[in-house]
Amino acid sequence: MESRFPHPYFSSHPQWRWFILVTVLIGASMSALDVSIVNVALPTLQGDFKVNMAVIEWVAMAYMLTLTIFLPLFGRLADIFGRTKMYNTGFVVFTVGSAFCGLASSAGFLIGARILQAIGAGLLQANSVALITAAFPAKERGRAIGIQGAVQAVAMSIGPFVGGILISVVSWRAIFYVNVPIGILGTFAALYCLPAAERSGKREKIDYLGTTLFATGLAFLVLAVNEGEHIGWTAPIILTYFILGAVLLAAFLVTETRVEHPMIDLTLFKRYAFWAGNLTGLLSYYVLFAVLFLMPFYLEKIAGYNPVVTGSILTPIPLAMAIVAPFAGHISDKYGSRIMTMWGMGVCALASALLIFTGRSPNMAILIGELVVLGIGMGLFTPPNNSAIMGSVPKERLGVAGGILNMMRALGLIFGVDISGVIFTSLEHQYILDHGHKVTIFKDLPVALRTEAFLHGFAPVMITLLVINIVAGLLSAAKKDDPHKTPLEHGEPIDLM
Repeated sequence: MESRFPHPYFSSHPQWRWFILVTVLIGASMSALDVSIVNVALPTLQGDFKVNMAVIEWVAMAYMLTLTIFLPLFGRLADIFGRTKMYNTGFVVFTVGSAFCGLASSAGFLIGARILQAIGAGLLQANSVALITAAFPAKERGRAIGIQGAVQAVAMSIGPFVGGILISVVSWRAIFYVNVPIGILGTFAALYCLPAAERSGKREKIDYLGTTLFATGLAFLVLAVNEGEHIGWTAPIILTYFILGAVLLAAFLVTETRVEHPMIDLTLFKRYAFWAGNLTGLLSYYVLFAVLFLMPFYLEKIAGYNPVVTGSILTPIPLAMAIVAPFAGHISDKYGSRIMTMWGMGVCALASALLIFTGRSPNMAILIGELVVLGIGMGLFTPPNNSAIMGSVPKERLGVAGGILNMMRALGLIFGVDISGVIFTSLEHQYILDHGHKVTIFKDLPVALRTEAFLHGFAPVMITLLVINIVAGLLSAAKKDDPHKTPLEHGEPIDLM
């Protein structure tokens, strides 16, 4: 699908870039909302479809797995065929996938529709940052990316609330149907606001072998990490997943060094800003989602709050991110990303350090303040870091760079939940066993023992997050940047493919 400007004048107008940003924000908010809105529907879906939890978990897992493994490919396809075309296609696929989700008559059909929906979301996410980077000069890029980050944070934060209302008032199908009118609006906005694809003089080939090796290898790795806690880390199937993932990813690296047009240009990783920015991005999302994963258990099991109050207490994290992100991006435009990313990780480290001392009878005002500090740190870090990553690559690699950026953040989410969960559960269970009780009768344990066991696992996880923040902060401090001198032609807008 090609874009059509109403008149050539508008496409060249200096202010038209803001229409491009608004169009990108529609897709960013829609895909971000869908990540969080579905989780509240899982118990309802399990009851309606009459399947066990292992099956219904794939409604969420299939989406995240598909999204994660295909993001670099979608970015690469955008570099070849045009970012605007891929973004437009993403709107259509996501909208159709959402409609199919709403029509699902079985769990299997819903899981298949979620995969289709994830393909559309991947096309949107892989190209969103690239489109912004291409449309805005370096002196405004951080602010624009910050606005995008703010919108995504708000969308994710209101997802459970909106989902709960729609399920209660209408039905679970409404959480998917709500995407249809938004998707149609986004499709027309993309057609009329995004620049028409420009044809390149050369056409690069698609690296089918590299794509297959990377996607399957990463899929096995993600499955191993996600299923290891449930099945057992030494189970033959989990060990097989790890081995296959390692072999396939190693084969992918060898392949990429030998093909003329690799799926991922490995020379990008010679740039410190690129590889360090992606690694710290993964680490930051590891920290964020480890906290978002464990805090509900703490608030309900230890503090005794109900799910509604728990959700309200956690909401300040994404709201703080949303408030701070645009300002952080704007400051990084003037003074460079290094100082902002370093301070962002420093603030996150402070929040992690404070959470270590969370006790059995928390002061809610102080705890909410600590969570706000974490949100502020993430808001300070994320837009400047994303801007630095995208500003470090040549214009013909913006798509794959955006795909890798979002893939690393998705991996941070997955690893943050799964690995922190393993550390916490292992320490909690060991504490219970050391005190002469069996974990299998957890509900019958004395309240004092359950509390101490929980805190015995919770505090070490916060310590690991503190260490991760410090490492990410040091990596950020080692950057050398100039906000107005990047491979993107010294901050001038570049042509969209």
